[in-house]
Amino acid sequence: MPKKSTYTKKTDSQKPWAKKSKTSEYKIETVDLNKTILIVCEGENSEPLYFKAFEVLTLTVEVIGLGESKLKLVEDTKCIQAKENYDAVWCVFDLDIKGDVENCISDFNNAIASAKNLGYKVAYSNDAFELWFYLHYYYTDCENHRTFYYEKLSHLWNINYEKEGKKWKFSFKIYEKLQNDTRASQTEAIKRAKKLHGEKIDLSYHLQNPVTTVYELVEYLNDNTRK
Repeated sequence: MPKKSTYTKKTDSQKPWAKKSKTSEYKIETVDLNKTILIVCEGENSEPLYFKAFEVLTLTVEVIGLGESKLKLVEDTKCIQAKENYDAVWCVFDLDIKGDVENCISDFNNAIASAKNLGYKVAYSNDAFELWFYLHYYYTDCENHRTFYYEKLSHLWNINYEKEGKKWKFSFKIYEKLQNDTRASQTEAIKRAKKLHGEKIDLSYHLQNPVTTVYELVEYLNDNTRK
């Protein structure tokens, strides 16, 4: 079955989400197209390429990386959704504290609340998306900064992750790397992420460190993946 076309009004052609619409070329192929879901990511490489690697069977999955702030990402997700009907919408972003700490916290908390009010699912991470990768190897309940995960992943993957790990060439292989590495376990990562989330779920989002709800999106995709 041919892929769905994406239409962009001429007046929208300079919007960030319109510029990124070409990423739909990498839609995951499906056999039985029952539902169509949208995944909009803050990152432009690591997150989108990771989710595109799932060999989904019963979903049409469109993944877009916008490289924008959290609230702006939610706003543009609303614009994207208005153009097509999706059965589910996921927003993916992390806390990313830097510079104006108060504004970072507000943007993070408000973006999660705004997305949920719009009926979207949110796969958020505090402090970094890389926590999800790290949980494939180890459990941690310490309040770590993203530099901790960069250092650990650099050692595990024999790469300078901060410089090279986020580039397209390396990000393209992360899902496969985690699947094939005998030291890593997605099953354990899910268990560890659930434990962390359960322990901190009553706290404000910015206080949930370490927490990643990426496991919820991964479980959702796994339920529709080739066995």
